[in-house]
Amino acid sequence: MPASERIPARSVTDSDTELLDLLTRGELAVRGRIREASNAVLLCTVTHEGREASCVYKPVAGERPLWDFPDGNLARREVAAYTVSEALGWGLVPPTVLRDGPYGEGMVQLWIQQPDEPAEGGELLALVDGEEPGDGWKAVGFAEVGEGRTALLVHADDARLRRLAVLDAVINNGDRKGGHLLVDAEGRLYGIDHGVTFNTEDKLRTLLWGWAGEPLTGEATEALKALAGAIGAGEPLALRLGELITEAELDAVRARVDALLRTGKHREPSGEWPAIPWPPV
Repeated sequence: MPASERIPARSVTDSDTELLDLLTRGELAVRGRIREASNAVLLCTVTHEGREASCVYKPVAGERPLWDFPDGNLARREVAAYTVSEALGWGLVPPTVLRDGPYGEGMVQLWIQQPDEPAEGGELLALVDGEEPGDGWKAVGFAEVGEGRTALLVHADDARLRRLAVLDAVINNGDRKGGHLLVDAEGRLYGIDHGVTFNTEDKLRTLLWGWAGEPLTGEATEALKALAGAIGAGEPLALRLGELITEAELDAVRARVDALLRTGKHREPSGEWPAIPWPPV
């Protein structure tokens, strides 16, 4: 069995349920603002019945309008991305809820604490000399690194990233940057910042093109088949997503899942939209 199929998929646990309850019902206390973010991102503590956790709160009121995302809001798309991730069974997005907060409705997501130093050999992205990625890496493309030099941008040939590439293709992620990849102390990978997703037009921009055109793993195919059934008209998941994104956007999700299953391959750049986000990290 390929290495990409050996790691276990995440299942919902009592801990996940408790975290969602804490994020939904707990009292939010704003501790600070993440100033480098383009929209309002507030670092908070959430407490409820003796439990406490750090979280991120993104109020709808703090969002900047996007001309190419005229419907809905970033907060609801973030929750929709979490919902699809959980439906695939991979737990690639931190627990995320939609709720009222100190500045009105917004997205609240569990804070993922990363270790001060990544585990040895745990790098996910790199710039390398030469034209080949080397063992254990997948090529993305060449990047200018200053003084007229170029280097090959690569990402790890990692099963966790491969799952994330499938999720991004499903939700049409327009902004998968390196800085949106988090690994906790236990080695679990999470993707964050899913506000520019679910567009009806093809806007996939990502650093995870290393598998472009390659066959999907058997695990991914089975997960996509299950998702296709779960988002059928009238199904509970479809009804839940219908509360978060528009019907046209939900139809587009169905079409993207069908296309992945029909081709049996990872997405390739369309050529009609910049394939790599800027800045890439």
